[in-house]
Amino acid sequence: MKKYLLVILLTTTLFGCKKDVPENDNLNVVTTTSMITDLVKNIGGEYINVQGLMGSGVDPHLYKASEGDVSKLVNADVIFYNGLHLEGKLVDVFEKMGSATKTPIALADELDKTTLIGSDYFASNYDPHVWFNIKYFKQFAKKVTQVLLEKDPKNAVTFIENEKQYLAKLDALQSNVITIIEDLPVEKRILVTAHDAFNYFGKNYGFEVVGLQGLSTATEAGVKDVQKLAAFIIEKGVKAIFVESSVPKRTIEALEAAVKSKGHDVKIGGTLFSDALGNAGTIEGTYIGMFEYNVNTIVNALK
Repeated sequence: MKKYLLVILLTTTLFGCKKDVPENDNLNVVTTTSMITDLVKNIGGEYINVQGLMGSGVDPHLYKASEGDVSKLVNADVIFYNGLHLEGKLVDVFEKMGSATKTPIALADELDKTTLIGSDYFASNYDPHVWFNIKYFKQFAKKVTQVLLEKDPKNAVTFIENEKQYLAKLDALQSNVITIIEDLPVEKRILVTAHDAFNYFGKNYGFEVVGLQGLSTATEAGVKDVQKLAAFIIEKGVKAIFVESSVPKRTIEALEAAVKSKGHDVKIGGTLFSDALGNAGTIEGTYIGMFEYNVNTIVNALK
């Protein structure tokens, strides 16, 4: 029934009046997560119109397309999304868009699947939080540039220059992150968060990562999960645990209480940005700023 209603909605939008399209000759680009939105804006600059579906604090695992979203997608020249079933509830929409002469682009399709972290939580069988590997995000940037060049060759020089500058910034980010993390002893590199969004981060920088809810926020942590993780925190002497901006903090607060009830002192070390960036205009509102903010928050709390 849901798929039938989706077909009706898409058909109605396809043949209805165009809306949500800026009145200029720029490419109209729609993106899903705020990380991808920021990336595309850096490459396309003033020569594209970007509309991101998911803003600050939005959980892509649970996101459902509205009628307004479908209108934006139908009227887009290009659609970029993460893939690997991160945007699970949007998959049906993208499939129907493909049949309507649209070709939504899953950026994660550019990655070598043999290097990804496996997961039983997603239909793709892979952990989709790949943006926490800067190398992967650089591949995203290269694919975005390639697509924009194909769609709008007259602005090729600008797109290529923007890509060059952004890739240099990502290289600088990688160096800066390594420098910051080197200040944290290896034995203290245990990252406990609301859900397992940071496995690629942990793999790259030597952290043991434990998420209370598993990889997907669609799963709920039970009492046994809380008690088991509380015992782990006490055993390892973990000083701080972290909430996430796109996940309700009640489970981490319950974990904090469980640990303290057993006589171990643990604190909430801060809020990390996992599945979404921070508010526009803040340091955390960009991919690079978010990454540096997370690293500084983690290191300062665990030292």
